[in-house]
Amino acid sequence: MFAAIPLFLTAESQTTTSLSTQEKNGLLYMQEEEKLARDVYDSMYAKWEVNPFGNIRQSERMHMDRMNTLAVTYGIKEEKAFNNDKAGSFLNPILAKIYKDLVVSGSSSLIDALKAGAKIEELDIADLDERIAQTKKEDILTAYKFLRMGSENHLRAFVRRLKSQGVDYQPEFIKKEMFDAIISGENQDAGCGKEQGNGPGKGQGMGQGQGKGNGPGKGNGAGNGSCKEKCCEKETGPGCKSDKN
Repeated sequence: MFAAIPLFLTAESQTTTSLSTQEKNGLLYMQEEEKLARDVYDSMYAKWEVNPFGNIRQSERMHMDRMNTLAVTYGIKEEKAFNNDKAGSFLNPILAKIYKDLVVSGSSSLIDALKAGAKIEELDIADLDERIAQTKKEDILTAYKFLRMGSENHLRAFVRRLKSQGVDYQPEFIKKEMFDAIISGENQDAGCGKEQGNGPGKGQGMGQGQGKGNGPGKGNGAGNGSCKEKCCEKETGPGCKSDKN
């Protein structure tokens, strides 16, 4: 909702002219949508003091950072959306209304708050799929797919928590077939705190997870430093664990 990654090009090598209008608008929209998620989850955690809000809001902050990094990469420095950190403040009026509506509904009960979280993740998945279809730039696609992976993990977390409350959540913004496939899927390593985790790395070479021994990595880089989305979903792990249940 992350630190700069090697796939990103430097800001000096890119300008806004290298982006189509659709691509630029897509980056702006998704940055604010990640902010929407963070702001709503901050509000819901302040109200209910339970997970998964406490954990997942940390991930959304880093999703915002990742989109901000792309903005710098492509020279979108003048856009207020990327410098706007005031809770509930959005340039996009649609997102401003969604924020207001979800905070109001989520404040009425814990179940409604959890439903608000599930709705946000559904919307994020649907909007990311739309943006993915609008670009061929590898760095943007990598970021969008990374965010989508996180949204799938978060959606599973909210649906599971709702089920524990006796609620069988039904999708509103994505097709039932897609929803069922996501819910039945496995958590992926989308990262929720690269500086705080201690698990094995997902990269080429050898992972060195503290407390877990040495073993082969599965992705780029060594493994000391990635707190994964699945620890946010399971509500455990360094940097993800909250004192509230």
